[in-house]
Amino acid sequence: MRVVQPPFIHHGDAPARTGSVRAHNLGLVLRAVAFADAPISRASVAARTGLTRASVSALVETLIDGRLVRETGAPTRNGVGRPSTGLVLDATGPAGLGIELNVEHVSVCVADLTGAVRVRRSAALADGGVPRAELLAAMTREVVAEVESLALTLSGAALAVPGLVDPSSGELVVTPNLDAAGVRSALVAALDGRPILVENEATLAARAEQRALGAAAPRSFLQVSGEVGIGAGLVLDGQVYRGRHGWSGELGHVTVWPGGRACGCGSDGCLEQYAGVRAIARALAPPEPAGFVPAEPAGLVAAEPAGFAARAAAGDPAMLAALGEAGEALGIALAGALNLLDLDAVVLGGAHAELAPWLVEPIEAQLSRRLVGAAVSRPAVRASVLGADAAALGAAWSVLDRVLDDPAGWLAP
Repeated sequence: MRVVQPPFIHHGDAPARTGSVRAHNLGLVLRAVAFADAPISRASVAARTGLTRASVSALVETLIDGRLVRETGAPTRNGVGRPSTGLVLDATGPAGLGIELNVEHVSVCVADLTGAVRVRRSAALADGGVPRAELLAAMTREVVAEVESLALTLSGAALAVPGLVDPSSGELVVTPNLDAAGVRSALVAALDGRPILVENEATLAARAEQRALGAAAPRSFLQVSGEVGIGAGLVLDGQVYRGRHGWSGELGHVTVWPGGRACGCGSDGCLEQYAGVRAIARALAPPEPAGFVPAEPAGLVAAEPAGFAARAAAGDPAMLAALGEAGEALGIALAGALNLLDLDAVVLGGAHAELAPWLVEPIEAQLSRRLVGAAVSRPAVRASVLGADAAALGAAWSVLDRVLDDPAGWLAP
């Protein structure tokens, strides 16, 4: 996959004249190569960055030596004169490790600097099985060993989690559906002390959607991450919006039915109690006899989202009714967000991506009814192009974005 511009990198950067000139200009050259639509010549890099050709040639050699850029061997012609050798990102250099911890599954993936996924692992989490911290640490050690066997160099790791993260410390603040105790320290140990960034999984999924779509990405959209809980990554005018504390996007705790089902957050009638995967599973269960007392707290029904789509495709009436209820609840919550924010699109991610064929219609029915401007214009509602992998990919790519933004830091001994 070709690397496209992440939200925080700007083509308008100018050559530095003071301060860390070489570090700044290394970044200019690397970004010019990264965001070119095709292999780019040194002369074109000079034209794009405003640097002299001699400076570009010296900087390119440094980037080649550091396995950040390579020559294609294929000539590229720009105007008149002799063809030049094209430059592209080097897939044999730094790699980013992305880890997603969710309530019922964990995923680990590794991407190289071009954005291509080189290693992928996932596992379901069963009640009474191996503890999350232990399982993730074991998967991480296995993946790190494979990275070394591929002759890649791990540049860092990022953890995607469903909950509130303190952006200054990277510590989990609130995870209503998830006990993440010991996970971060176990991962640091598995990574031999390397630091690990922590970010909300829906935010990372939104950034991954932007990166995958490139210029075709909507300017402003809401990325819904439907799992046991429901998060949302918000992109406004091309920039991820995190809110004052970094806690925006808790769509699953928007009230859709006041006085409704109790939620793990302490409130009631929250969206995730009607449209999360456990809520969908619960809607499929036969009604309990009068006076029945469940053996487990509300909301802990085991979910099997992988089978939901198959049952819906087969026309299972109970499955279709459960997805209709979930789509209706989603539409109610999304209508409130869209009336407030006036976005271009809604992207259904996580488990909702596979279920989009049955969720979109009831969502759009609610938007038609509840959006003030629905008769004039209605935002598109569609499945994520990355499906359930978006958060783990976003975590891995966020690590590599730091290399693209600061190649001098990567190259430093």
